[in-house]
Amino acid sequence: MIKIRIPGWKEISLFHLVLDMNGTLTLDGRLIEGVEGNLLSLSSNISIHILTADTFGTAHEVFRDLPVSLDLIPGKDQIRAKEAFLQGLEGDAAAMGNGRNDAGMLGSAAVGIAILGPEGAASQTVQASDVVVRGVNDGLGLLLNPGRLVATLRR
Repeated sequence: MIKIRIPGWKEISLFHLVLDMNGTLTLDGRLIEGVEGNLLSLSSNISIHILTADTFGTAHEVFRDLPVSLDLIPGKDQIRAKEAFLQGLEGDAAAMGNGRNDAGMLGSAAVGIAILGPEGAASQTVQASDVVVRGVNDGLGLLLNPGRLVATLRR
């Protein structure tokens, strides 16, 4: 669990991290540099869930050796499917994503982090998030170093 107290906003006990795959953790089906090490570091404190439609058919290979849960999301109505997955978890969750289909889960998460990476970020997802970062490793860094998140979100 990662406990974060954000003055003037709320106290969060994060048990889960829910991540979009394509455009967030991977680019063109390949893991973005630095992600593997950050996921390994986070996995000792929080359950990590990867949600994907597996557009490139590489998900099982990419995450085979990592301590994450890989959940395939059907191609139809992904916005609701991802949000429903997050809402079905016990305890608070952080969520990260960049696509339009990530907006619901970012809005429902205890902390929603929009990733502005090489694919860009959908405006709906940015609006639904609590914070926007310039890349996935910056987002993962907020959870590895919660003081950064506190500095950004305090009132």
